[in-house]
Amino acid sequence: MQRVAVVGAGGRMGQEVCRAVTEQPDMELVAAVDPAHVGADACGRSIVGEVNALSDLGAEVVVDFTVAAAARHNLPHYAKQGIHAVVGTTGLSDEDLAQAAKLFEGSGANAIVAANFAIGAVLLMHFCRLAAPLMDSVEVIELHHDAKRDAPSGTALRTAAGIAEARQAAGAGSLPPDPTTELVLAGARGGEAAGGVHVHSVRLPGLVAHEEVIFGATGQSLSIRHDAYDRRSFMPGVLLAVRTVADRPGLTVGLEALLGL
Repeated sequence: MQRVAVVGAGGRMGQEVCRAVTEQPDMELVAAVDPAHVGADACGRSIVGEVNALSDLGAEVVVDFTVAAAARHNLPHYAKQGIHAVVGTTGLSDEDLAQAAKLFEGSGANAIVAANFAIGAVLLMHFCRLAAPLMDSVEVIELHHDAKRDAPSGTALRTAAGIAEARQAAGAGSLPPDPTTELVLAGARGGEAAGGVHVHSVRLPGLVAHEEVIFGATGQSLSIRHDAYDRRSFMPGVLLAVRTVADRPGLTVGLEALLGL
């Protein structure tokens, strides 16, 4: 029986994680943490405000769906307490990940940090890496609910980075320069991510999490799209990470290795 704590338990993703954990016969929800929802109920647990005493509650794995600033504060506590961490917080930089790797190296605890826990989204990123060296150009459109704090999404940034890395590894060269010479409306061409990949962010009520990657070449295009219509779509990936984090020393970034990709 894995003893699991959920940090960010009062948020929409945190609530879903709490439900998913309590539904598993091999898991027990032992703590729910969220300073913005202290005293509220989370699947039978009263939400508390601090992560300092998770080990005293018997937590073996913590699932953190907070914000980047909170995750930066929380990760040293998890490593110090020897608690494995599964982190779905977006907005963490390469520097943050490097610091996390140092924290968990030799701590006795491991961490998995993923920009997206939906299996379909991980497959999208994998397929994009396969296509990247074979097509001439590409743009990324990510669409999320109107309460999302960051833009572009962590998944879009990771997708762009994977495309750039795949092109470089294959010797495909840089993407062609943007031919636009006159911007009638500032920002119309989106933001430029790794390798010159243009990324466009959409925020609308009614959406959950969606991404479309459009590749172009002479006389053809290739679109790869993933749609998450419900936050339950992320739970199989979260539960996979919870079950395997103890067997993955140090820091693992992304679910690809867990899926054999």
